[in-house]
Amino acid sequence: PPAVIAAPAPPPPPRVTREEVDEALRGSMPNSWRIPGTDTSVRLYGFVKANLFTDFDMVNRSDAPSVQGIPLTGSAATLQSGDTQFSARRSRIGFDTSTPTAWGPMTTKLEFDFAGDLPSASGAATSSGYMPRLRQAYVQVGGDIFSVLVGQANSVWNDGFVETLTDSTFVNASAVRQAQIRVTGRLAPGLTGQLALEASYTDYTSNAGVFYPDSTLDGGASPSTTTFPDLVGRLTYRGDFGDVSLRGLLRQLRIDTNGTAATPNGTADTIGWGFAASTNLNMRGLWRGFGADQLSLTAYYGEGIGRYFDATTSGQSAYSDIGLPGVSSVSLTPVTTYGASIGYRHYWAPTLRSNAAYGYAWVENPGFVSQFSAGGSGATAANREMQMGVVNLIWSPFATDRDGRIGHGWLDVGLEYIYYRRDLQGGASASSPSQGGYGIEQRIQASAIARF
Repeated sequence: PPAVIAAPAPPPPPRVTREEVDEALRGSMPNSWRIPGTDTSVRLYGFVKANLFTDFDMVNRSDAPSVQGIPLTGSAATLQSGDTQFSARRSRIGFDTSTPTAWGPMTTKLEFDFAGDLPSASGAATSSGYMPRLRQAYVQVGGDIFSVLVGQANSVWNDGFVETLTDSTFVNASAVRQAQIRVTGRLAPGLTGQLALEASYTDYTSNAGVFYPDSTLDGGASPSTTTFPDLVGRLTYRGDFGDVSLRGLLRQLRIDTNGTAATPNGTADTIGWGFAASTNLNMRGLWRGFGADQLSLTAYYGEGIGRYFDATTSGQSAYSDIGLPGVSSVSLTPVTTYGASIGYRHYWAPTLRSNAAYGYAWVENPGFVSQFSAGGSGATAANREMQMGVVNLIWSPFATDRDGRIGHGWLDVGLEYIYYRRDLQGGASASSPSQGGYGIEQRIQASAIARF
């Protein structure tokens, strides 16, 4: 009989060495090191940032003013001369880890800055009394195709829009960080989809002022409550031209005056929703003479968006007429808001660049806002329109240029001019007799940022 020849044994599966694991992790997380005896790599990162700034013809002690709350013309703050401050509280430190698992890399992030509340009003700025503040703390499992994130992270709605030295959130931009459960998936080459359930947080304004779930009313509980998490989605496409994204938001807003000092007693619910579109265009796609210049555009429309545009409508997701004469039932009216921004980044040289941006936002407040007490916290929070502009010049002495892609290096030094303006609903009739119905703030800021 013919000889039976045994099939050769299949080669053993390749053995992944610890060194190969380390190399793979370093590829996804540069400048990291492995914890001895484990497959986990750790990276320390952050920056030291020093801000020196001064306001023209007013005093605003905030190092990150929100355009919606700048002092009104004629207020005490605008009767004083310009004020100069120097602070490093926006410095940041964070830790990343990465560990291989059967479901893909498991990454974690823990990040802090020092922009928390001041521990006291006396001498805090000169005694290093700034409180650490948790920015992000999450775990994410999965790879480029699909991943799940749980913890506090940047909202899916966030869009930084333009590079600025000020730590103010640019009007029509978003910088919300909150607890969430997020899924991210690659839907097609260059196309990424994200869907998240994010922390709910009803914010509304009445004649008594602006309220959040953590607020108090006459020492008692806040009428602002929440029931369901917010639903936020995003589609982003990236290509050689740059990127474009579409965002959507759906949230519940709720007020419950039972057991609070607010009257009348009762509850009211409404829905907040919104859409936004933004793009960052690489100008060299139009003409190579533009080099690494970039044009940024964003626009949005919605009702009850509130703190998702926290420089524009934080606290004004909705209005309530409780506390006004003749009101016998609780109501909540979502606020319609829309706006657009444009920004441009120009490279004078690989080591020298400028950014210029302008944003405009409009809020359609309900008619009963005109009945709010003139000069009260409710009336002076009811802005009708807001504007913000920025122009800066940033020097990065260690920048590199690789085929038109510029890396800024570890050091930035820059100078920036910032303009803010807000106009109240009802104008001067909504403010105190000595104040105007608008506010204008102008600031010059110099910053140095050293990354590690």
